[in-house]
This record gives sequence, structure tokens and C-alpha cells, in this order.
Amino acid sequence: MPVPTLPPFPDDVPTHPLLVIDYELLKAKDQEEIDRLWGAATSLGFWYLKNHGVQEEVDGMFEMGEATMKLPMEEKMKFEQGDDGSSFGYKAAGANAVDADGTPDTVEFINIAKDDGFAWPNTARRTYPSTVTSRMDSIVVPFIKKSTAINSTILDIFNSKLGLPDDVLTRKHSIEEYSGSEARTIKNPKGMSKERLAIAAHTDFGSLSFLHNRLGGLQVLPPGIDEWQYVKPLPGHAICNVGDALAVLSGGILHSNIHRVIPPPGAQATYERWSQVFFTRPGNSVVLEPLSSLSPIIADAVQKDPHKNLNAGGATAYEWFSRRVKNQRIKNRTGPETWQASRGTEQGRA
Repeated sequence: MPVPTLPPFPDDVPTHPLLVIDYELLKAKDQEEIDRLWGAATSLGFWYLKNHGVQEEVDGMFEMGEATMKLPMEEKMKFEQGDDGSSFGYKAAGANAVDADGTPDTVEFINIAKDDGFAWPNTARRTYPSTVTSRMDSIVVPFIKKSTAINSTILDIFNSKLGLPDDVLTRKHSIEEYSGSEARTIKNPKGMSKERLAIAAHTDFGSLSFLHNRLGGLQVLPPGIDEWQYVKPLPGHAICNVGDALAVLSGGILHSNIHRVIPPPGAQATYERWSQVFFTRPGNSVVLEPLSSLSPIIADAVQKDPHKNLNAGGATAYEWFSRRVKNQRIKNRTGPETWQASRGTEQGRA
């Protein structure tokens, strides 16, 4: 499927510059590049990643997503994710709230569990539409496995920088244990007003996000700044960020930053906005608490600044993830308190 020709990102909107990190240098253990990654992850918590080697699979995932979204709604709803806190499967536009008033979201997406990718051709968590299963061998499984490998490389770097014993973060993100890790292909309709949030201000549930955009719309709220700023998509570059789980495990050293998605700016607003992302999340049984007993660096950070000890209340990764997914669902809404129950480490930091 050829990449569509799209209008350029406008040059008259505020953008936030991100460091460009070279994945090939990270794999080669280049210390200067590792230090640059660490600087990005402990400040804004966002960075670009180039030379990741997954572009072919990303383009294939976009094609899969387009084919899936063109299915009749009746067919897509056979694979709906449901209201019990599970994320895997199809989500229709309007199924989630984007604010405390219960305003419905505008995006539809298909989520494919990491566990199903690694178990294929067996089923681990659930089944998917034929548009997904027909591409599992050629596109979906390679995307999941390559994305997992990239995020595992980054986790290994953070493990060392945090002064943790070897493989601690690797074990907490074991391929063998079921988790909330998933590939997500997202469609947002064209022609929406700028005020219509696609995805509300939030921090990500998990540890690392590996995102691919063709159009603008992603915005960050940098620490200490009260104006939302766009993150400009760069061809061939992923946008990566730290999520809540890794922020908690690191005692707040790694930063899970608030972000949101609105319609694309300028002429880009007249086009459908597609995103492709892979979320790496800890194993379901992992307790979300600072790893202070395993790292004097984390222990020292928590002692010096208790506010950085982002408290997940002793929840497991499964409980944290399931609570946030479940309480976003419109059908589970009882009032503003439902929205508050869907929030993460951004609480009190907006």
C-alpha cells in the first residue's frame, strides 16, 4: 500500500522540540547516545527514535487498520473490547469519555495483545477480525516482536542507569507473562473542530510507548509550561515516551508526561488521522511501587523528593491498567467520579 501524499505540518503553530535518538547507536551501546536518551526520559519523557527498522511493518499496520475500519459495524462489534477493563479488540468511536462531563471520544481503534502475537497461531487472549488474522504472519506478529525488542533495549538501558541489578526491568516485562502490552491502530475522522478532543489529557498506562504518526495532533504539556504544544511528526521517526508504570517503578526519576490528541492543525485537518503504537506494559502480577530496595539511586531520589514517589497504591500492573480502561467507558459512567477513577499519575500535576 503506497504511503498517501498529505499536506505538510504547518509552520505557524507552537511545537515542542524533541531529542532525536538513534536506535542503531543505542544497540551499539554508544555512551553519548545513551546519555542523551536518559536526559530525554528524565525530563520531558518524550523523544524521537530514528533507524528503528520497523517502517515496513508500520505501513502494513496502517493498511491493516484501514481494512479493519472499513468492515461493517456489525462485524467489528463481534470483536468489541467490552466494559470489564480489558483493552484487547475493537473500540468504536464514542465508547470512551474524554472528560469529567462524559463527552464521548472520536477515535476508533483495534488493539492486538502482545500475548496473541507471541502465541500465534494459537490464541492467548482473544480472537480478532479476519482483516487482522490474515496479516498476522506477514505484518502484525513482526510488528509486535520488533516493537517489543526495541522497547526491551531501552528498558535495559534504563535498568543500568537506575542502578538496578541485571535484568530486573526485563523480568518485570517478561514476554512469557500475560500483560497489557498491545499494538494499537487508531483512526480519527477528518473535519473535526479544533476543540473536539480525540483523546483527552492523560499519562500512558504502561512503561514505554512506541508511536508512529503521519499527521499532527499529538500535543504535550511540558513541565512548568501552561500552553499545549504540538509534537511535529517526522517521516521515518517514531515518537517514544515513558508511561506511568515505569515512572512509579523508578520512584519518579523517569518522567511520564501529560499529553493529548486533538484534530490535526491547518490543512491536515481535512484528512483522516491515523496512528500506530505499541505499548509495553509490565507483567500483570508486577506490583507498582518504587524499586527502592533494589537501587540506592531510586531510594535516594524518593528520600530527597517524596513528591516524586508516584504512589500507585500498591496496585498490580493488571489492577492499574484495568481500572483506567474500565472507568473510561461511557457505559460504566456514573458521574464525574468515574472519570477521576480513570486517571493516572497526572493527577495533581496538570
